[in-house]
Amino acid sequence: MTGPRADGPDDPGRPDGFDGPDDPGRPDGPDGPNGPPPGASPLLPVATPARTRAAVARLLRPQRALAVTAFAVMTAATAVGLLVQPLLGRIVDLAAGRGPADAVTLTAALLVAVAVGQGAATGLGLSLISRLGETTLARLRERFVERALELPLDRVEKAGAGDLTARVTADVSLIAEAVRNALPELARSLLTIVLTLGALALLDWRFLLAALIAVPVQALTARWYVRRAVPLYAEQRVAGSAQQQQLLDTIGGGSTLRAYRLEREHTRRVADRSWSVVRLTMRGVRLVLGFYSRLHIAEYLGLAAVLVTGYWLVRQGAASVGTATAAALYFHSLFTPVNAALVLLDDAQSAHASLARLVGVTDRPPPRDPVRRRVAGGTEVIVRGVGHAYRPGHPVLHDIDLTIRQGERVALVGPSGAGKTTLARLIAGIQPPATGTVLVGGAPPTELGPVAAGGTVALITQETHVFAGLLADDLRLAGPGATDGELRAALDRVDALAWAEELPDGLGTVVGGGGHRLDGAKTQALALARLVLADPPLVILDEATAEAGSAGARALEKAVARAVDGRTALVVAHRLSQAAAADRIVVMESGRIVESGTHDELRAARGRYASLWEAWSEARDTGA
Repeated sequence: MTGPRADGPDDPGRPDGFDGPDDPGRPDGPDGPNGPPPGASPLLPVATPARTRAAVARLLRPQRALAVTAFAVMTAATAVGLLVQPLLGRIVDLAAGRGPADAVTLTAALLVAVAVGQGAATGLGLSLISRLGETTLARLRERFVERALELPLDRVEKAGAGDLTARVTADVSLIAEAVRNALPELARSLLTIVLTLGALALLDWRFLLAALIAVPVQALTARWYVRRAVPLYAEQRVAGSAQQQQLLDTIGGGSTLRAYRLEREHTRRVADRSWSVVRLTMRGVRLVLGFYSRLHIAEYLGLAAVLVTGYWLVRQGAASVGTATAAALYFHSLFTPVNAALVLLDDAQSAHASLARLVGVTDRPPPRDPVRRRVAGGTEVIVRGVGHAYRPGHPVLHDIDLTIRQGERVALVGPSGAGKTTLARLIAGIQPPATGTVLVGGAPPTELGPVAAGGTVALITQETHVFAGLLADDLRLAGPGATDGELRAALDRVDALAWAEELPDGLGTVVGGGGHRLDGAKTQALALARLVLADPPLVILDEATAEAGSAGARALEKAVARAVDGRTALVVAHRLSQAAAADRIVVMESGRIVESGTHDELRAARGRYASLWEAWSEARDTGA
């Protein structure tokens, strides 16, 4: 719920104490998985470096031929480019020795040919590397979505929507940026470094030794940076997820916050989360500045060593001025690739942190294949000794015993905090109970297959999502092979065919994001039509009519009755008129079942249900 309801003057709404936004039985209540104080919610797993490397290797394995080709082309392009320095050194020697002009012209022509050849080969190599990276990234995205959809819902809820959203948006974007820019540049830089050092050795091994003076400083700089960057970027990712979760909670629960005057408190929480991200970002800036300053020291030391070595070799007659010039140019040409490779550690560490978060989800073993059929034992529901808590020490359910016979329609009612939604979720198989057992047809509901694959249990809540696309495609999510006639029959059964055919393009109308907007009542009717198409034997409705106004709710109640006709049903009732029509009513209070019986029996007993009914009837009659 998002706050106290105001359904209209003729709608009694909810009498005081009968359900509401602070129901700890709800997953978003104070005792639910999103309820702990900021920072207390466990996040989704993050892969270790070894697991991350192994996962990337598996993704690259089908593209080994492309990887080898890209590496070969880039090596050839880099090798051709290394001809520039000796050719320039040749021009210096020709000028110093007053060589013929034709020789200088030929050397200059060779320089042009080298530039053209290197440019063409580099372009081809970079395109192959980009293709390799984009293909791998696409496979990683697909695997992430596949595994994310297989995650247990209670695990996702405990982590919070912000963590999963941040991984599939910010983390994927960061990795994509690294794949498109950092990966090709890093590959080219590393090849250039290795081949340039080899070229220095060919000129004279002493030039190579002089150049290597810079390596210890660079290595220590890289080690200093990596040891600080890895935990810092991981911390930044976690802080970013927490910030996004807080924003989602604050914006999504805006009406509740206004109703309970909690705007200032949640604004403070958002500010705290944001400043945490700012502080971590500034730590990263200071870290990068220190990184750059250390790299400059290495450059100066190495260049000075190469120049001194060249001067000494020329004085000794062991090398020409042109050779010394080529060596100095080789080392100077290393500035860009070495700095690029080391600077790309910044992108690499950030991308690695994001990659580990994605692999933490993608590398999870697939769930055990559930039973892909309706259980043989029918749909009798047996709940024995069930207790549950979202947080240790805060039980939501206490020793629940309940039996729902096959074909029976049971309404679940009770005041706010009674645990109705939690019990419904356990029977639906969203998560297993902390204690006790829940069986549907003799099998734990967590092991039953999805409804679309012939499973047993379907859960419909007030939070129904309309997927972007054709209305017919949205309906076929529950019945992939349904014909247009079957879609219309399902809509007609829940009294939704009339308005569906009045849409601009009927069943071909685009709905959802960017399409035709459906109000709350139509969205819930769409969910009920999906239910008819899926045809599960057991249905659980968790306040499925709560988002509709008075007239819409009455129409939806009739649609619900048609949709669940002939099925076993558990209905968490929003309006007591819906409960009165059930075969049996179960009353919950403080996580326990306190009454059970028919509408007439419970009214005659003058207990808790009778009090709720009187309060609800009075509110309905007075229009309060």
